[in-house]
This record gives sequence, structure tokens and C-alpha cells, in this order.
Amino acid sequence: MINQRLELNTPDGSMTTFEFHPEGEGPYPIVLYLMDAPSIRPALMQMASRLATAGYYVLMPFLYYRKTPYKAFGSSDEEMHERRELMQSVTREGALIDCQALLDHATTNPAADTSKKIGAVGLCMSGPLVMSLAQNMPNKVGAIASVHGAWVVTDKDDSPHLQIDNIQSEVYFAWADDDPTATPEERDIMDQAMKDAGIHYRLDFLEGALHGFAPPGGERYNHAAAERHWEVVHDMFTRNLI
Repeated sequence: MINQRLELNTPDGSMTTFEFHPEGEGPYPIVLYLMDAPSIRPALMQMASRLATAGYYVLMPFLYYRKTPYKAFGSSDEEMHERRELMQSVTREGALIDCQALLDHATTNPAADTSKKIGAVGLCMSGPLVMSLAQNMPNKVGAIASVHGAWVVTDKDDSPHLQIDNIQSEVYFAWADDDPTATPEERDIMDQAMKDAGIHYRLDFLEGALHGFAPPGGERYNHAAAERHWEVVHDMFTRNLI
């Protein structure tokens, strides 16, 4: 497995990015793996690597780069407060800039198959980001997954669930249980919005799996739910990217 750290230039600064792909010749379909609020840490590195071993070229960017250089976060109150502030710098509009920088880099690596559509996985706060990619890059994005995605339905006019008219990719929601950032009422709203828009989608409500169930080692890790989401994501990417 190839795993290296990169510094990619964007109009907004230098974006630390981690690149994963098998050691074989490739090329491999591209998947953008977007971090959750706790940021890039060993659990997310493990998840991105696991996906790459299945035959993908995976890029995982540090999305807080507009406000701070890359660093690992701990669990102290001070660091928790800092992360909450940094989350405000992550926007759907910014994700489009970041995605273009990632794809521009991919063209320089023969391990990346730029001839195929790409996949994207967004955890937590990045659920709306991968939806934005699918909405704004319909000819490029083949499949997206929102894994315990947060705030994919809001009461604002620019709510992600209202910006799906242009999505052509397959969409998967791994919906957590008892999640204040993605309630049962919001799940029903998203379900209906996807049906009305005629989008090819799947929404799994994972009973008993709390927000944060996917990253291994965390206190909310739920093995059954995590493996369920892996099964669906692999199947979806095989259909749409390979």
C-alpha cells in the first residue's frame, strides 16, 4: 500500500492531503475521502487505507487548512472548542475548490484513473460536502456516500436536501440513530426529496448505531453498522466507478 502526505496548492492556501493506493500498476478509480469534525486521525487513515486496498486511488484532504496548518487534535476542552470554530471554515463552496485541486493533482499520478467517474465519501460534517460535489459536478461524480452525515437537512433556503436537482450519481446515506444532527424527521424529508427528484439512492437507518459509529476505536464505534456501510459502499463503487 502506498500512503504519502502531500501539500496541494489551492486558491485558499496549502492543503495537506493524504494519498493512498495499491502498489500495483493501476490505474485505479479515484475516491475522495472527506474527514469528519474530529479531523484526520489514525482511525480515518485506517479507513482510507482499507478502501484503497480494494483497488482505489484515495485522496483525503485536511479540510481545516484555511484556518490552521495540519495537526492532530486531542480531546481536551481547548481542542474541542478549537475544532468547533474550525468547522465554520468548511463550506460546500469551499469543497468544490478543494475537489478541483485534488483532481488536478490526480492527473499527475499514473496510479489515478482520470478517465472514469469519481466516488466520494463524507463523514459527519462532510455529508453535505459530497452532496455538493454530486450536485455541481454531475458529469464527473459517479457515486457518493454520506456516513452519519450531519446537517444534510436544515431549515435554511440553501439546505443540501433542496440542492439535488442536478445529481446524476448514485447516493447512499448511512443514517445514524438518535442523532441530533440528523433526526428521524429530517431522514423522512431527505427520503422524500430523493424520491421526488428521481435519484438513484439508498438510505439505511442503522438502528442502535449512534453518530460516529463508523471510525474504529471510538467510543461510539458500532462494528455491525460499520461493516454494513462498508458492504454497501464497496458494492456501489463497483457498480459506478469500475
